[in-house]
Amino acid sequence: MDGANYWLTRFVFQRALGLVYLIAFLCALHQFRPLVGERGLLPVADYIARVPFRVRPSLFYLVPKDCAFAWAAWIGIALSCLVISGLALRFGSSLAALVWALIWVLYLSFVNTGQIFYGFGWESILLEAAFFAMFLGGDSVTPPLPAIWMLRWLEFRVMFGAGLIKLRGDPCWRDLTCLNYHYETQPMPNPLSWYFHWAPAWTHTAGVAFNHFAELIVPFGYFLPQPVASIAGVITIVFQSLIMASGNLSWLNFLTIVLALPLIDGRWLGRLLPIHIPELTALHPVHKSLLVSAALLVVLLSIQPIRNMLSPRQIMNTSFNAYHLVGTYGAFGSITRMRYEVVVEGTGEAAPNASTKWREYEFKGKPGDVARMPAQIAPYHLRLDWLMWFAAMGTYDDHPWFPRFVAKLLEGDAATLALLRTNPFPEGPPRWVRAELYQYDFTTPDEHRRTGHWWRREPVGIWFPPATSRQGSQ
Repeated sequence: MDGANYWLTRFVFQRALGLVYLIAFLCALHQFRPLVGERGLLPVADYIARVPFRVRPSLFYLVPKDCAFAWAAWIGIALSCLVISGLALRFGSSLAALVWALIWVLYLSFVNTGQIFYGFGWESILLEAAFFAMFLGGDSVTPPLPAIWMLRWLEFRVMFGAGLIKLRGDPCWRDLTCLNYHYETQPMPNPLSWYFHWAPAWTHTAGVAFNHFAELIVPFGYFLPQPVASIAGVITIVFQSLIMASGNLSWLNFLTIVLALPLIDGRWLGRLLPIHIPELTALHPVHKSLLVSAALLVVLLSIQPIRNMLSPRQIMNTSFNAYHLVGTYGAFGSITRMRYEVVVEGTGEAAPNASTKWREYEFKGKPGDVARMPAQIAPYHLRLDWLMWFAAMGTYDDHPWFPRFVAKLLEGDAATLALLRTNPFPEGPPRWVRAELYQYDFTTPDEHRRTGHWWRREPVGIWFPPATSRQGSQ
């Protein structure tokens, strides 16, 4: 395995990872403050007053202010653009490592204080990727193979962990029926989900079988010589692209595709990207020493994830340290059979009654209006919409942020309303807000032809009782 053969691999990988980070910091810029800012749903200041720094290290312990959150996001955006443009990688390994280190520290600060809104497994995957990227070097040095192997080990844990949790989880993964439900009940369907749902039944069965092949067998090819590793990488990219085409799973699939790039021999990429490879220099001794130290650290931190993968009580998406390094991952260990949605409504009437006309708040990504085609959101991440999907599986008592969200709607808070697709009360905030629970189902092809609707829904009951600002934030 010759490091020089991975120069183009590293060239593409680093810039692609920079693009994922650009998306992540844009999400932080637009959503962090209304969700957990000074006047957010779960303010950072309240959180850090309860949780010591050593448990959730973050720069925001120093300045838990909206201005700091905004500056951190803007700096992250600038650094990501430096990586994407190649400027951070063109002037030596030290600058490249510094830029990746700053990206990692900044994003770690968001994740460690973002609470439930940043409690998704792909946050840790993204942080791991940036940490390992610190050791890849700049464009002028031979790609260090240990860093390539660390990235492959990360991809293995992402894929194989997802495969194991499915086999040990919902029986529909074993009887090959999970895709009969998944496209309809996944967190946030996209414009093609309806079509995937109504595809022939054999495609659903074949899809689950391909899932098991891609997640349980193919990952072992990541550690085999070329061309097997490249073939495994291509299969992973195809698999993740199909998932990405069928739903909105934030940047999880895009990031997993990016992490498959270190599997591919640069000579394969050279056929698609005829980029001149410069004269390469050897790694500096300090770089080599740091690389060896990082590799030893990864070996030690891998003990718990390996035990977890081997355990019949495997857990998903867990970091075993405060820095989100070498965690354990998995997705969709269980599949919901029915889709429920929390529909938030308001009214300007002084005393709501049975004849009150309630106006509905529309979210940017999650289903609401039955006539609206599901939106394409991924790889952008709508954090509030995702939490609404989880909320519909329980009660508002399980989600302490939701009453605060209602209070913000009653105030007509501009930052909170910016998280939504529509504000049905442009003339001023409503006097009352409530939330109803509905069961949603995709319309049949015949119903869609007749009505143009993508969904049909049936009311289940009141999920959050009517609240008014006169009662305070409940």
